[in-house]
This record gives sequence, structure tokens and C-alpha cells, in this order.
Amino acid sequence: MANLNKVMLIGRLTRDPEVRTFNNGGKVAQIGFAVNNRKKDQNTGQWVDDPCFLDCKAFNRGDPGQPGRKLADLVENSLRKGHQVYFEGHLVMETWEDKNGGGKRSKLVVVIDELQFLEARGDGGSGEGMSRSSRPMPAPSRPMNNDGPSHFSDESEPMAPEGHGGGNDDNIPF
Repeated sequence: MANLNKVMLIGRLTRDPEVRTFNNGGKVAQIGFAVNNRKKDQNTGQWVDDPCFLDCKAFNRGDPGQPGRKLADLVENSLRKGHQVYFEGHLVMETWEDKNGGGKRSKLVVVIDELQFLEARGDGGSGEGMSRSSRPMPAPSRPMNNDGPSHFSDESEPMAPEGHGGGNDDNIPF
């Protein structure tokens, strides 16, 4: 029987990335992320956003000094709280022993495999060092097909496709 572990998300960072480096030269960027689910309020009949908060991680891949995926570096240098981004990744169950004697703890984490910026940098910068992705991101209301969003490696860091920047900040769940 086949298995599939793939996650595709569009949402916003709930905090600035937290970066750690390892003794072997590896690096991980930890990200708080929020996506909104829409649901109908039973009392008012209005559609409301129901935020879902997730923990995500981006790793630098490959051996130190060798070419490879540097997603942790990309996240550290390009993303900040409130930025909207598209992530593709997979789920990992992390487990640990509670330091206060509370027993074994666990949580699901999204490990980021691909990402795409959905808006220009909000720091007033000109976006230097970023190039536009080769294919625009499909509208979020449409189902994604196999062509999906354009993917990139560390050599090309895409900027927001036309028409996807400057979204409505009223939908931010934080």
C-alpha cells in the first residue's frame, strides 16, 4: 500500500524565525505559522476565520561547503513576522521527555521542503537579491493541479507573483 506525507500551506509567520546552528555546521530555522480555516458562526450565520497555528522548520540540506538546499538561510534572511508565504513540506512527529517530570510529550511539525514568497519584502527594501518566480502561483481559491506553484532552489529566490502582494492584513490571526 502506498503512503503520502505532503503538506501545502499558504499563511503568515506569527513570529520572526528562530535560528539554531549545529556542531556539524547544519542549521535549522524554526517558524511559527498560521493558516485560516473558514467556518460559519452558528450564532450569527457569518463566515469567520478560524486560525490554525503550526510549528514549521526549515533546514540547510547538504554537506557543509557543498552546494545544497539552504532553506534555513533563506528563511533567516528573507522572512519576518507577518510575511505571507507558501510552504510545501511533510509532517514529522517530534517526541521528547518533559523536563518537569510530565512524561513523554509530542507534537506534529511541518518540515519545509519548498517555499515561495507571496509578497514583496515589507522592510521598505527594493527586493534586491530576489527574482520573480518563473510561473505565477495559482489563486488560493482554485484547487492546485500537478503543475502547482513554481519551485526554486537557493540560486533563485522568487518574489511575489503579479497580483499576490499586499493582501488584506485584516485576515491575520495575530
